[in-house]
Amino acid sequence: MKFTEFKLSESLLQGLQDIQFTDATPIQEQCIPAILEKKDVIATAQTGTGKTGAFAIPSIENVMKSDKKGVKCLILSPTRELASQIDEQIYAIGYHTGVSTFTVIGGSDFAAQANAIRDGVDIIVATPGRLMDQKKVSSLDFSSVDVLILDEADRMLDMGFMPDIKEIISWLPKERQNLLFSATMPDEIAKLTKSFMKDPVEVNIARSKPNESVSQFAFEVKSEQKIHIVKEVMRQVK
Repeated sequence: MKFTEFKLSESLLQGLQDIQFTDATPIQEQCIPAILEKKDVIATAQTGTGKTGAFAIPSIENVMKSDKKGVKCLILSPTRELASQIDEQIYAIGYHTGVSTFTVIGGSDFAAQANAIRDGVDIIVATPGRLMDQKKVSSLDFSSVDVLILDEADRMLDMGFMPDIKEIISWLPKERQNLLFSATMPDEIAKLTKSFMKDPVEVNIARSKPNESVSQFAFEVKSEQKIHIVKEVMRQVK
């Protein structure tokens, strides 16, 4: 299915064209229409399926159409590396839309993060721990949040972030859209979804084997050879 077949704004389609996104992956085909309709979604999918685009594309569209001031979309991610990747993809896809995004993660300027939230950036991508730290020292207002997105929820569970996530959820308006993406669905995650999601659309793209679009291989090397091998692999995949 082509992205042009979805009900997306021309400015958003231009961003997709710029990064050569033309055809939706299976998870994007199923998630994008539901998210555009403001439905809650639970998606089980592994890395390499296009899950970031599945929530980023329709969420940018919905943010564009919102008349609210302040933070409209909050995305929680387990690591700062993943949060940065999500932020970069949102920036690229939404380049022509005017939608603003900012990361609240460790290793970045604490004051700048607080200012961005206070000034009303449209989309925040955060790690739970860093957002909790910000809340302790800053007067943060999340009353304008229309959508909460939990990405890689099972990893956040494994890393002990569930108490933080529950606390963060309590800061948000009760009337909002909720999206949860996870490679697996542990009992605690399933229980969490029942506590705050309303009639969610369930999408399952999980597989028992690695995704076919992800190449996997291993090298047996000595310690001093590791950097050389990594550089050579990176050179070949460019």
